[in-house]
Amino acid sequence: MSKIISIHSFRGGTGKSNTTANLSALFASMGKRVGVIDTDIQSPGIHVLYGLEEEDIKYSLNDYLWGKCEIEKAAIDVTNAVRKTTTTVIPPGGQIYLIPSSIKVGEIARVLREGYDVGLLNDGFQNLVSGLDLDILLIDTHPGLNEETLLSIAISDALAIIMRPDQQDYQGTGVTVEVARKLDVPRMVLIVNKTPPTFNFEEVRASVQATYNCEVGAVLPHSDEMMTLASAGVFVLRFPDHPITQALRRVALRLIE
Repeated sequence: MSKIISIHSFRGGTGKSNTTANLSALFASMGKRVGVIDTDIQSPGIHVLYGLEEEDIKYSLNDYLWGKCEIEKAAIDVTNAVRKTTTTVIPPGGQIYLIPSSIKVGEIARVLREGYDVGLLNDGFQNLVSGLDLDILLIDTHPGLNEETLLSIAISDALAIIMRPDQQDYQGTGVTVEVARKLDVPRMVLIVNKTPPTFNFEEVRASVQATYNCEVGAVLPHSDEMMTLASAGVFVLRFPDHPITQALRRVALRLIE
């Protein structure tokens, strides 16, 4: 049974796209066929983590939304590109397909100026799952709450909300959790990211869990290794034994239980 999982944060800068890429690699390492769709059309970036340049992108999500192609044509198999940057083995059957948003300035400006038919996204999600025979579709959402985000959350089997231990994030995450509950999302997991090492992680976990009455899948530390990697690869494949990788692996399993 295929699963749709949205990865969301109320504010930018939480590490949402990094988390999405890491989860995609962990699922592929389990032998899953994974699709990743970048619906952050106004500020796309996840393609960088898979080593894609502008010239590698023939079709994008924008082309599908503007009727230029079927959404499957925008899917790029990035499995081999990911394999070349790491010694971590992705087994036979494990695949990662990325549906990027356009990084061309003119096309981003057009989205900001004209918008798009959000209703096409739902059809696109379903067509991707069936057309690519996906086990899992990960939706890298736009920060905050808009029509696209609400649709993504509403059709998801699971939702991972990324937040930092920051007062602005606490408030915004509360709004997202409330909305997700009203939309009856079957499973919701919070990930507290970029936690300063001076914090007591168990106290952070207990505080967040009590604040939102919601499962905290992981409290992740600020990582010098991840900062040094600087989006030039997928962290969990470069550092398979790192505590962050182990914690995200547990989150991945929770999201598909």
